[in-house]
Amino acid sequence: MSETDLPTQKEPTIDRSELGTPPPQKQPVEQPSSEIEAKQISKADLSPVLEIAFRELTEHRNKLQEEIKDLSKRKSQLEEEVKTSFSGQADSIARRVKGFQDYLTGALQDLAHSAEKLELIVQPVVVKPSPLDQNQAISKVETNEKVLAIADTFKPDESLILECLEEFLGQPDFYAEPWKLRRSLQKNEIELLKDWFFSMGGRGAQPSMGSRPRNVLISAALISILGELYGDRFQTLVLASKPERLGEWRRGLQDALGLNREDFGPNSGIVLFERADGVIDRADRLEERGEVPLIIVDAAEQQIDVPILQFPLWLAFAAGSEEIYSEEEELL
Repeated sequence: MSETDLPTQKEPTIDRSELGTPPPQKQPVEQPSSEIEAKQISKADLSPVLEIAFRELTEHRNKLQEEIKDLSKRKSQLEEEVKTSFSGQADSIARRVKGFQDYLTGALQDLAHSAEKLELIVQPVVVKPSPLDQNQAISKVETNEKVLAIADTFKPDESLILECLEEFLGQPDFYAEPWKLRRSLQKNEIELLKDWFFSMGGRGAQPSMGSRPRNVLISAALISILGELYGDRFQTLVLASKPERLGEWRRGLQDALGLNREDFGPNSGIVLFERADGVIDRADRLEERGEVPLIIVDAAEQQIDVPILQFPLWLAFAAGSEEIYSEEEELL
């Protein structure tokens, strides 16, 4: 028997289910780790770059905002400068002139129309005395009477005043009693005092003698004469707004009248003031007690308070331009 005649044998098959092992499954395809690391590295590299770019944009934005604010301020400053500059003022003046020109043109036209309607026939004018004219005449008479009354204030004591003034022209008496003038005066200074006594009635301003010592000397003569007239019933109030000026007044009066430091004070014969309100208050209290205040105003005072003018005796020295200039230089 040949081999072809023999039956073919099958290879034995093994059932895996019988063996208890599952069939092999396909595993998912994993990406290579190099690609994942590259993506992570790229994101990590871009985040600081983005932060830097955002920060730069923010800073640039803030700078632009500051520049805009500066430009706005500069614009407002330029507008104000233009308004206050010559060109801005010129524009304003030009507008005002143009408006006035229009107004004037209209007014002239109205005037021309009114003139055309006027009747050129002269009408007789009858003038009648007005009661107002009579009142004015009466007021002038009363004013003259008041001036004469003021000028006559020292008329009863004219002889005594003239006698004192005549003595001041002679040789100085350096050993005279206190409150008596120990110096001599010049003729123009005597004339000044005569005008103050007999023309102004003891109230008014007189021109300065050019320096404070000469004004102090005239005031000392005035105090000496009033001391003869009123005795202890009057007090001298000196107004000068600087301590150094008051110091000159104190030394000058002390030397010219033979006084001591005790004679200068609130309860003494002479009181020095830097402010006008103090002078006014003191003068009011003296008048309430029946005493007479004499107010002397230094030549450096540029103005006199109105309440001072109400008192019966006051003398203000009016400085000249050169004297005012020298006072300003001393202050500088």
